[in-house]
Amino acid sequence: MPSNQMPHNLDAETALLGCILIDESIQSDVLEVLKEEDFYQESHREIVTAMKAIYASRRPVDLITLNDRLERDGKIGQIGGLAYITELSQAVPSAANYREYLAIVRRDSVNRALIRAAKGVIENSAKSPEERDAIEFAERQIYNVSRKEDSSDLSGFSDGETVQAVIDKFEAIQKDPNAYRGLETGFKHLDRITHGLQKGNLIIIAARPGMGKTSLAMNIVEYACLKRNNVAAVFSLEMPRAEITQRLLCSYAEVSMEKALNGKLATPEWKNLVVSAERLRKSKIFIDDSSVVTPAEILSKCRRLKSAEGRLDVVMIDYIQLMGSEMSARGGDFNRQQEVASITRALKIMAKELDVPVIALSQLRRIQTKEAQLSDLRESGAIEQDADIVMFINRPDVGASPEELAKGNIVKGAADLVIAKHRNGATGRIQLRFLGESTKFIDVDAQGLSDEEPQYAGKKSELEPPSPDTPDLPFD
Repeated sequence: MPSNQMPHNLDAETALLGCILIDESIQSDVLEVLKEEDFYQESHREIVTAMKAIYASRRPVDLITLNDRLERDGKIGQIGGLAYITELSQAVPSAANYREYLAIVRRDSVNRALIRAAKGVIENSAKSPEERDAIEFAERQIYNVSRKEDSSDLSGFSDGETVQAVIDKFEAIQKDPNAYRGLETGFKHLDRITHGLQKGNLIIIAARPGMGKTSLAMNIVEYACLKRNNVAAVFSLEMPRAEITQRLLCSYAEVSMEKALNGKLATPEWKNLVVSAERLRKSKIFIDDSSVVTPAEILSKCRRLKSAEGRLDVVMIDYIQLMGSEMSARGGDFNRQQEVASITRALKIMAKELDVPVIALSQLRRIQTKEAQLSDLRESGAIEQDADIVMFINRPDVGASPEELAKGNIVKGAADLVIAKHRNGATGRIQLRFLGESTKFIDVDAQGLSDEEPQYAGKKSELEPPSPDTPDLPFD
C-alpha cells in the first residue's frame, strides 16, 4: 500500500459483504455494528447503506432484495450492476470467518478516522491562538474516535459469565468483607453504609453556605491521600490553591488555623505543622484553582494526570454552580437549569470513563427553617437524577443564638450528615462533630463523647455504633 494512501483492505471488504449475502443468520451481528464509513471503497459504502435499509425494514438481505433496493435508490449503476453483486455472493465459500473479515474492516476504519483526526489537529494547531484550546481540541478529536468504538450490545445470561462474576464477587466478600471496598472516607459509619466510595459513582455533597461542605470533601481527600496514599485531583473554583493547602495542613496537623493566622502557635503545634507539611509534600494531591472550568477541561486534565501517575483514585470539584459548560461556550438559547443538567450528566460520564468516584459539591436553595431535601438542590433536578449518592450537611449551631447554645439545646459543632439518596444501598443519618478551629469533621465517638452529653438539635442518629453482638449492618 502506498505510504500516502489511507489504510484499507478491499479483499476483506468484499469477503464481508459476501458473507452477509450468503448467510442470513449473521446479518444482525454484522449490520448492527457496521457503519457506512467503515468501508473504504465508495461502491461498498453504497452497498452496505442499502443492506442496512433492507435489514431495518425487517426483510432478508439477499441478491434479489439488494438489487431491488439499489435500483430504487438509483445506485445500481454506480456499484457495477447486478453482475458485481453476484460476484460478491460468490467471493467466499462460506461465512465461517466473517468475524475475522469484520475485525479487519473495523481496524482499518478506526485507523483512517485517527489519521483524519490527526490532520484536523495539525490544521487547528497551526492557527489556534491559545495553547489550552489546541490541546483540548486534540484530545476531543481522539476521544471522539474512541467513543464511536465504545459500544455495547444487549446480551443475555446464557453464557453464564456475568452471573458467575457476581457470584464470585459475593463469595469474595463473604470471605473478606473488604474485598470490594471502595475509597474509604475516614468516617467509619459513612464507610459502613457506602462500603467506601465506589468507582464510577457521582457523589454530591450539598449544603447551605457556611456549613462546611468544602471542609468535609477535603477531609475525605486528606484521609484518602495522606493516610491511604491514593491519588486525588481537586478542582477548586472558589478557593485559591494557597487557601486549600492551608486548610489541608491545619486539618492534618490538628492545629488551630486561627492561632496559626494570628501567630500564636505553641512549640508542639509548630512541630506538628512541620511534620504534616513534609507529609503533604510527598502526597499525591493535585489542585487546580482555575476560576472557570468545564467538565470537558476537567476530564482532559484528569486523563493526563492518570496517564502521568499511572492511576487516579478520586476527583473532587468545588462546586457545580460555578462551572461552565460546552453549551455556554457555543452560545445559543438555553437556561441555567439546562446547563447544570448538561454539567452533571458530563460529570457522571466522566466518573464512568475515569473509573473513579467523583465528589462534586453543590449549593442548596436558600432555606431557613426546614431541613434540606433533594428538591432543594439548586438550579436542577438533574443533579439528583445523575448522582449515585446525595449527602446533606446539617449543623444546627450555624445561626443559633448564644442563648440557645448556653441552654444546651444545641451542641456547638454538632453536625448531621444526611444520606438522602444512595442508588446502591441504604440511606440514613450519621452524627459528626465539626472542629471549626482546624476545619475538620470527625466521627462523634472518635472524640470519646459520654452518654450524658447533650444530643443533637435535629433527629437522633439512625446509625448508632453497633454492640459486639450486633451484625455489621447500618440498620435493623
